[in-house]
Amino acid sequence: MGTEAAFPAPQTPAQTAESWRPSSDEAGRLTIDVAAIAANYRRLCGMHPAARVGVVVKADAYGLGAAQIAPVLAAAGARDFFVAHLAEALAVKPFLPADVTIFVLNGLAPGGEAICAAEKNIIPVLNTPEQARDWYALTVDQSRVLPAALQVDTGMSRLGLDEEEFDEVLGWPAFTQKIPIRLLMSHMACADVPGARANTDQIARLERFCARLPSVPRSLANSAAAMFLPDAAGDVLRPGLVLYGVDPGTTGVPHMRPAVSLEARVIQVRDIPAGAGVGYGFDYIAKFPLRTATVSAGYADGWPRSLSSRGGVWFYGNRLPILGRVSMDSCVVDVTALLKGSIGPGDRVELIGPNQSVSDLAMLIGTTPHEILTGLGRRFSKVYANRPSMGGEEMQS
Repeated sequence: MGTEAAFPAPQTPAQTAESWRPSSDEAGRLTIDVAAIAANYRRLCGMHPAARVGVVVKADAYGLGAAQIAPVLAAAGARDFFVAHLAEALAVKPFLPADVTIFVLNGLAPGGEAICAAEKNIIPVLNTPEQARDWYALTVDQSRVLPAALQVDTGMSRLGLDEEEFDEVLGWPAFTQKIPIRLLMSHMACADVPGARANTDQIARLERFCARLPSVPRSLANSAAAMFLPDAAGDVLRPGLVLYGVDPGTTGVPHMRPAVSLEARVIQVRDIPAGAGVGYGFDYIAKFPLRTATVSAGYADGWPRSLSSRGGVWFYGNRLPILGRVSMDSCVVDVTALLKGSIGPGDRVELIGPNQSVSDLAMLIGTTPHEILTGLGRRFSKVYANRPSMGGEEMQS
């Protein structure tokens, strides 16, 4: 680490010094390739021609901006959208065509039934007898037919009716006449491990529920199941993570295009002597004279603190190790191996991109890619690349 290496030439035209200079006083830039997201959706449709491919845009499309991404997916053909909460459905609905259906995965909080019923094509997922009873009571009170989806528990013990509750709800007078069931759904616990016995068990359990409602479309497959378990496809798939080209398992995502990259700005470059401490707690002590760069990404931005002294960032193909603790607003990296003067304030380093994927980061710190992606903070500027314009040409914004 104490020796300098020649700074490599830019590898692509996009990696020019000009393009890496911030256009404003932004801490970092999160780039979302919406054309890649649309291509990934179409790829999933090609993999499952007999099913409808829905899309999960909960948590603001995994933190990437549902208002920007959901219309692109709708234009690509998606007509079944899934969010976690009614508030998310109400927020994204104005950006979607009128013929789109939005399913609320967590169901409705008590008191939210009338709000949901007043909205066309927002469908609650009934997970508990209490949710089903409240929705059923509203149909009686308003003398209306109000559709819903039913979620059943096939072994995950998280959400959904068990078999006894399912039989109870279906036994209510005229339940399926008052509440047309649009989907019968469950969720897989181990789809990211294709050979897991639990996958076979959950598919078989769902079949038992489906036998009671044979004409109702079934939905079981999340991203991992959509990629690795064709037997779980059912009638409606619910991919989320894989739309962004992020690996939902450990076997890769063939033919999927990465759609997310993240850069952060260098604030300061300095030389430190041997024996100098770096960061809070002096967790890192320099054994040799070093050159360091302070990068404007910290745990308040969603850059995990658990990357302290183990993660790294990239600059023109060079990995720059993180020294010491990741702070709230910044981290310090070792740039000694770069030619002096080749990196300076205002330059950007890659946090997520060709050299370091979301899955790579998740594996390094022992978490899920979902947590990395949804944790990226609001302080990063979002750039939507290759977005189709009204004229059909791609543009950036």
